[in-house]
Amino acid sequence: MRRCKFCGSEAYVQLRSPRLAMCEEHYKEYVERKVERTIHRYKMFRKENKILVAVSGGKDAIAVALTLHALGYEFECLHINLGIREYSEYSEKIVRQQCEKLGVPLHVLYLRALVGRGVGELKTRREVCSYCGTTKRYLMNKFAWDNDYDVIATGHNLDDESAFLLGNVLHWNTGYLARQGPYLPGGNALVARAKPLYELTNYEIAKYVALFDMNLTTEPCPHAKGAKSILYAKVLNEIEEVSPGTKLNFVKGFLKNRELFQEEPVELRACRVCGMPTLREVCSFCRMWGVKEELKLQVEHLQDSEQHDEN
Repeated sequence: MRRCKFCGSEAYVQLRSPRLAMCEEHYKEYVERKVERTIHRYKMFRKENKILVAVSGGKDAIAVALTLHALGYEFECLHINLGIREYSEYSEKIVRQQCEKLGVPLHVLYLRALVGRGVGELKTRREVCSYCGTTKRYLMNKFAWDNDYDVIATGHNLDDESAFLLGNVLHWNTGYLARQGPYLPGGNALVARAKPLYELTNYEIAKYVALFDMNLTTEPCPHAKGAKSILYAKVLNEIEEVSPGTKLNFVKGFLKNRELFQEEPVELRACRVCGMPTLREVCSFCRMWGVKEELKLQVEHLQDSEQHDEN
């Protein structure tokens, strides 16, 4: 039987990198300390900041909320109902249960109510995951900007980041590499973004969240099948199995050399429709969804639109 390195009681978890066995209480402290160190190391935010946590119903997003709550941060949550029929309704139900149990405010945006369609219903050559990501990033930023948040915290973890990094290196997407990392500063109508779980793996997060008896979404997004990021994650998992610590060393090595991918700053303009920063006359979100006028995402405006179209 494995014993906790710190107190000698029965171990709840055995990590391979670092080589540590811990009981439930010491493992909880370990994860929360690691998140706090990540926040401080990359200067993500302070307790006096107005923080918005993006939640989806999955383990990663709620892990951000759980750790910030344990560390004494005040924050509010945002969920985007993407209009993917039963899947989105199910995810929203789980998110509402999570936030109610945690006792934190929750705001919900309904894509179908905002643009008249849901993800998967857009006629475009772009892959669904690609334009879904663009949509979520836009709505998170627009909501945070309209409501004066200082930073958006997301549940991206070490597995996610190493898979994204591998994909961008394989295709030499230098623009994405220049912007990839644990923290992206704000400016020019872009709200700062932070990834407090940046150095935690899927396994570590799953074992942490399991300590809190939270309901989680268990159904994968119906549009995720075939996503390249899943393949990259699988490859990295196989390497990690043989050489523990590979993922962390990969992303840390990248961060030490990220300046190699820095590009000349580009001049952004205000989107003619919504006013958000863009390289073109009309931003990607407004072009994709055919938006003709700015979406008003201030909380007081949204309270009147809760009677959204059913998916």
